[in-house]
Amino acid sequence: RDLSRTPLFQVSLALQNMPLPEGGPEGLEMTPRELPAGTAKYDLSLGLREQGGVFCAVLEYASDLFDRTTAHRLCEQWTRLLAAAVAAPATPLTELPLASEAQLQQVLWEWSGAGRRLPEDIDGTLHGLFAARVAGSPDSPALVFEDHVVTYGELQARAERLASRLRSLGVGPEVVVGLLAGRSIEAVVGILGVLQAGGAWLPLDPSYPTERMALLLRETAAPVLLAEAGAALPEVEGQVVALDAPNSLTPSPITSPLPGEGEGTPDNLAYVLYTSGSTGAPKGVAVPHRGVVNRLLRSRETYRIGPGDVMLQRAAGVFDVSVWELFGALASGARVGLPSQGLERDPRSLARLVAEQGVTLADFNPSALEAFLDQEDFAGAAASLRQVFAGGEAVPAELPARLAGAGFRTPLANMYGPTEASIDLLWRSCAPGEQLPAGTVPIGRSIPGTWAYVLDAQLSPLPVGIPGELWLGGVGLARGYLGRPDLTAERFLPDPFSPVPGGRLYRTGDLARFLTDGEVQFLGRVDEQVKIRGYRVEPGEIEAELARLPGVREAAVAVREDVPGERRLVGYVVSSSTPDELRAALAVLGQRLPAWMVPPVFVTLESLPRTPGGKVDRRVLPAPGALSAGVPAESFVAPRSDLERTIAAVWQEVLQLPRVGVQDNFFELGGSSLLLARLQSRLEKALGRELPLMELFRHPTVEALARHLAGGEAGQARREGRGEQARARTQTRQEAMRQLSQNRTRRRGPAGNGRGEG
Repeated sequence: RDLSRTPLFQVSLALQNMPLPEGGPEGLEMTPRELPAGTAKYDLSLGLREQGGVFCAVLEYASDLFDRTTAHRLCEQWTRLLAAAVAAPATPLTELPLASEAQLQQVLWEWSGAGRRLPEDIDGTLHGLFAARVAGSPDSPALVFEDHVVTYGELQARAERLASRLRSLGVGPEVVVGLLAGRSIEAVVGILGVLQAGGAWLPLDPSYPTERMALLLRETAAPVLLAEAGAALPEVEGQVVALDAPNSLTPSPITSPLPGEGEGTPDNLAYVLYTSGSTGAPKGVAVPHRGVVNRLLRSRETYRIGPGDVMLQRAAGVFDVSVWELFGALASGARVGLPSQGLERDPRSLARLVAEQGVTLADFNPSALEAFLDQEDFAGAAASLRQVFAGGEAVPAELPARLAGAGFRTPLANMYGPTEASIDLLWRSCAPGEQLPAGTVPIGRSIPGTWAYVLDAQLSPLPVGIPGELWLGGVGLARGYLGRPDLTAERFLPDPFSPVPGGRLYRTGDLARFLTDGEVQFLGRVDEQVKIRGYRVEPGEIEAELARLPGVREAAVAVREDVPGERRLVGYVVSSSTPDELRAALAVLGQRLPAWMVPPVFVTLESLPRTPGGKVDRRVLPAPGALSAGVPAESFVAPRSDLERTIAAVWQEVLQLPRVGVQDNFFELGGSSLLLARLQSRLEKALGRELPLMELFRHPTVEALARHLAGGEAGQARREGRGEQARARTQTRQEAMRQLSQNRTRRRGPAGNGRGEG
């Protein structure tokens, strides 16, 4: 058990309402005296004694858990509750007030952000913000990808040519266009082309199962699919347009005046992003321009983003963080640094890219940031980055100090917001190396134009310190779920506090509370939704797909943290199939779900544990065994050489397994890209050589990796060749940037203050 708390209960209430005996032994006078306890027996103890027709109360609290201000607030709330109950005995308990009217007004208007005036500059579109930057600095670099540099003017010209083609195919306001592309210049051209035609883009990841992509295209009724060359195409009913023609990387001169802002209005649809669904099917979040524009403009003001900045686009296009990374730069005259496909998973290569491209702004989910900080030689990255953003999951309180400990003198901004709230709606900045109380960093305050309430089950505001569900409002809200009015009505409700008719609130499903300084603290979920390395996962959707597999009678999915700091999905199935039949059936799961939703580990059970109410009791689901996802015991092959034994030993240490066979797959044993980065550094120490992360991705078994490493000389030659190519690309990129700078100087005269222009 946890020795930091008493095992049976933590809060006590003692009512002493028996009168004290009168008198005493003959010749003695007795007077009761209060003795200081010195040590709290429980977390909270409330003692009452009836005396002279009134109750006297003493609150005793553990000072490690509560401060004096909190204890006083608890006393005030309790006495207010009692006074209200006495004044109106028929009032239901849930309607009795804990806070004064002044305190409720404080949390409802001042701290929530609802009392602020709406910004006056949000009547714009994403492509309108970009067009304004094109008009001001067409020769400035907009994108850098490997050895290619694309200016704002070139990017606009190529996007407008694509927009013209899309308009001829019927794309316009409220029309959704599928975009099947990885991280590339062509993907950016595709997004801008769709927006300038007036449409909304639906991002599709090339790694998605084609069955899932076809489902999303059908649900959005997309008449056009933009696809990069070589992508596995789903079944489509509309037109397929190739994104990357042979000359697509050749800059095209602008031969006519720059186009305007394109089609559409701030209230038109900008993009549709699909998230995991609790009902067993994904749901499409329909996001208009206005809320995203508000988010981008507030970021530009708060973090002073301007032409001198370089934003790293690390997130995949199917996550709304990628919208912030792309347009946070393009709406501010800054430059976007695009890593090569797969490079974003290699922390060491990413650090080199940050230094090489002079990246000043980067967004990470906290677990990826911690893996980034686990690498060595951060001198270049630490000198380059001036602001780091973190979001997608709770930020550990020690992360700002870890960032400083790795050599960074960089502020860390904790960003909070579901896809339904236009990327982020609350944020909190941490000073470099700021020491925070144990736990997680507060999610801060809402940005202008938006507000955040903490409400109880009756939608009444809760006072400071009292946990409740977090509700969001303002211009940042999405329209709802595309084609799902029932689900939209369930999650988007009328705002009972809004002075403007038609106001709405979104119920996040997150548990939160106001702190004494008015900031919001995230406390967890009120439902079963989970976050894995920034990915939003509804176990119900995975369980529904598992239940469709032949032989599976019951299924459950849970998140476990058997390795400290490494959360992973674990699937539990009750099946009538043989182990081989079940393994073959589970292999089909990757054809229906994105890779990040497929549990890397499965456990077979005779039955699922249930609560007294009949629900699956996820708290008592067993930890997966060492062989639950690997090779059956009868097929286990032990390491045969010194090299295989060294590799297997490091695997055992990282995965915390009692044994690893040479044919076991790292990812099937529960490994992830973050654990792979940890494996990389420990293997390099054990082997005494540098080991690129992509080699571990390509050789995921002990046997395959050992075979690859055995050809050391050829592998070293290839690495040296890649190093020469990288240096050549760097020189090419630097020369291109120098040439662009000279061109701007010749055309426009002396440069102004880049930060001032922002």
